[in-house]
Formats: sequence, structure tokens, C-alpha cells
Amino acid sequence: MLTPTPLMDLVTGFWSFKTFAAAVELDLFSRLADGRALTVAEAEQELGLPERPADLLLTACASLGLLERAGDGYRNSALAEEFLVRGRPYYFGGQVSYCDQRTYLPWHRVGEALRTDRPLTWDPATQESMFTTADPQLLATFWEAMYSTSIFTARALAGAVDLGAHRRLLDVGGGSGAYPIELCRLNPGLTATVLDLPHVCEIAAGKIELAGLGDRITATPGNFLTDAALPGGHDVLLFSMILHDWDEPTNRELLAKAYAALPAGGLVIISELLLDADRTGPAPAALMGMNMLVETVGGRNYSDAEYAGWLTGAGFTQIRTVRFDAPGANGVVLGIKQ
Repeated sequence: MLTPTPLMDLVTGFWSFKTFAAAVELDLFSRLADGRALTVAEAEQELGLPERPADLLLTACASLGLLERAGDGYRNSALAEEFLVRGRPYYFGGQVSYCDQRTYLPWHRVGEALRTDRPLTWDPATQESMFTTADPQLLATFWEAMYSTSIFTARALAGAVDLGAHRRLLDVGGGSGAYPIELCRLNPGLTATVLDLPHVCEIAAGKIELAGLGDRITATPGNFLTDAALPGGHDVLLFSMILHDWDEPTNRELLAKAYAALPAGGLVIISELLLDADRTGPAPAALMGMNMLVETVGGRNYSDAEYAGWLTGAGFTQIRTVRFDAPGANGVVLGIKQ
């Protein structure tokens, strides 16, 4: 029997997110690191909450698979222990905090974005882009969020695309360096360059140093939008979660720059949440497109067929799509420069 239950799930989706975000803000999962359990009474004391909110929060987090019962208390689930304990290598809390602090309230006005076709999280009249915000703390949160998402997407890409024949990768708009770090770890013969804005390169340099890959990965300041050309000397160019930020003419220009920068036989990789050709999903790609409405001027998610057409127009051949399942992308579109 058809019921409105799926609609109710859509209506209440924000309940789950805000419960999750509140627990991260309270650093609940870090307090429960290494198997520690917390009772409601202990949560009252440690979190500074009255009994009813403490009980409701722990119960809700358990219902979401973030906590599990341990005697009279609760402990981290395996998921929370791996990704929600602050200081762990793949801490995901940055992603949660970024969405909570930067995009959640603007999304309340998504109807305004639909009517005006203007972003809600920054002002195009006073900023060049969302990435040049004057708030350094927010920027740090953003790049930490991107790192925690990208690290596992990079692993999925490495398992799906053989880079063994390639020697030097350019990560265009590479952010904090998650892709080069993981790809170089998994491909011992590969070296890499992160190309991004100067203040972002500082963040990437720190991540690269922590990974112990300073001898194989460098961070080069630049602006891939305004620079006349992309740096040469690379046989792989990667656009990871980049092209959805821009409109078609901008993306065509970037792919033309990629073609010019690559040698014969060079590989371009577009890693994204790809829409289906009939534009009916999948939901993560379609909803990321809605987030681009809130956060960018002209950005949207595209299908692999659209990317293939642009790659062909830039001169690339042997174009193919490889699918995988990862937090930040569901596949890659590949092209070769003849």
C-alpha cells in the first residue's frame, strides 16, 4: 500500500543531521575513544547537560548507528571510533562542522537561490569566489572537511584506475592534498604537484609533511582559473570535485588548458558525483547540484556524457567512464591526449 512514509523521511531528514552535528560540537565521540562507555549520568556531568537532553542525545546517536549499548552506558560504534574521534587520521568531524556552520542556515533560504540564481553562503559582489573568504578559521574547517572526504575517494580511484604507467600527477585545485597523498602511497613510482591558491598550499604542505611524502609531493601556488596555462611536466592531470563548481564555458576552458599542458599519451581524470544521462539521479549527485546552487555562481553537477563531450571538444580521445562508490565521487571520466 502506498503511504506518505517516504515523504515523512524526507521531511525529518534534518533531525538526523542536527543530532549528529550537536554530538560532534560537544565532542561526544572523542570522549568515548578507545572503548570507553558513558552513562546518562556521566554524560550530564561531562557534557554539561540536564538529564533529559543527555538521555535523548545518547539514545538518538545510538539509533543512528553512532553509538552502541555497553552495559548501563553507551560507547562508540566502529564507525564513530574510526572517523569521529578528534585527532585520528581520518577524522570526519570537519565535514560535519563545515556543513553545520556554513551551509545549513543558508539552505533554509534555498527558495531564494532558486528564484535569484545566486549563492547564499558568500557575496559575489565582494569576493572572487567562495574559496577567498576572509575567515581563516572557516577556511581551515572547509579544507579539513574536504580532506576527510577526499582521502577515501582517492583510495577508490586508485583501485579503479591503474596509474602504474604514469610518473607525475598534477592535482588541479588539489586543496589539502588528499588525492596526491593517497595516490602516491598506493603508486610507489608516482610523484605529484598540488596546484592551489597560496593560503591553501600552506595547508597542503602541512598534510604532505605529516604523511611523510615531502620528497614526492610539492604544493605550487597558482590560480587555475586566471593563470594563462597549467604547469607542465606532468603526464596525469586530475580534476577532483572541481568542475562541479563552475559553468560549462569555464569547464571547457579548463579542459583546453589541461590538453595543452599534457604531453602526448597524457591522461586527464575527472572525478565527480556523476549524474545519469537522463538526469533523474543518482540522488547524491543531484543534491550536490542543489548545493552548488547555494554555494557557487554557475556550478552544477554534470553527467559523464557531458564531460565526455567536453573532453572530445578539447581534443582528448579514448574517453571512458569508470564507476566506483566513494564519499565524494561515484566515478571518473578519463581521456587521453594523442
